[in-house]
Amino acid sequence: MSQELAVRHGAWSDTPRPLALLLQILAVAEADLRKLLHDPAELFTRMLQPVLWLVVFAPVFSRTRVIPTGGLRYIDFMAPGVLAQSVMFGAIFHGISVIWERDQGILQKFLVSPAPRVALVAGRAIASAPRGVVQALVVYLIALVMGVELQFEIWRIAGVLLSVMLGAAIFSTFSLVAACVVKTRDRFVGIGQLLTMPLFFASNAIYPLSMMPNWLQVLARINPLSYQVDLLRALMVRGGHTVLGFGTDVAVQVLWLALLIAIATKLYPRIVI
Repeated sequence: MSQELAVRHGAWSDTPRPLALLLQILAVAEADLRKLLHDPAELFTRMLQPVLWLVVFAPVFSRTRVIPTGGLRYIDFMAPGVLAQSVMFGAIFHGISVIWERDQGILQKFLVSPAPRVALVAGRAIASAPRGVVQALVVYLIALVMGVELQFEIWRIAGVLLSVMLGAAIFSTFSLVAACVVKTRDRFVGIGQLLTMPLFFASNAIYPLSMMPNWLQVLARINPLSYQVDLLRALMVRGGHTVLGFGTDVAVQVLWLALLIAIATKLYPRIVI
């Protein structure tokens, strides 16, 4: 892979710098996606969680009738949260592949390639997007079977897909930062399991922010998952609306992604030390 990047780097030597950087990012993303094509079973295992949440948990929670959902049925309220959760759970363990590549000596080849560190990090973030799209399609299918009142306008579906791709990029980059810090697979799995539940429950995925105590609302408003759920809820289900605002939802997620890419770029070479 490093030789391929070197060859492409030579081909891009006369290319304007921003375009060359974009091509390098896409080359890294392409290489990462090849692994998914060779091992599609990963996607099928990630599909089980949204099935459980929508088929088992949502009908049970619906019977409680104590969660204020702003006029939505609880299963309609929960479906966007389940989608965001499945995207996060799938992306948060993406960083373990970096540790595997380091152990196999592949990562060292990436690091000696001419591609800048930011291209290596951003390429991995982009490569996580197709996983999010597949999970969105699965959740849409399950939600349709369960009678969720989905909206199918083209611009709404496009917005949902862009949102889940952005969310997948955020949490996969977050996992890359974690991988650079812990550096071993066993520790990474433990850290990943430790992070997913607090991120999920400290969000508006299964209950609104207004139900939370004040201290938890503060954490939820820092949590990027809250903004993804809020955006998905407005785009995905009939009668859904954004509490935090479309502009705020998008801006906060973009800021989180930029911050995480900057941190991961700084830490990335240290994973081999």
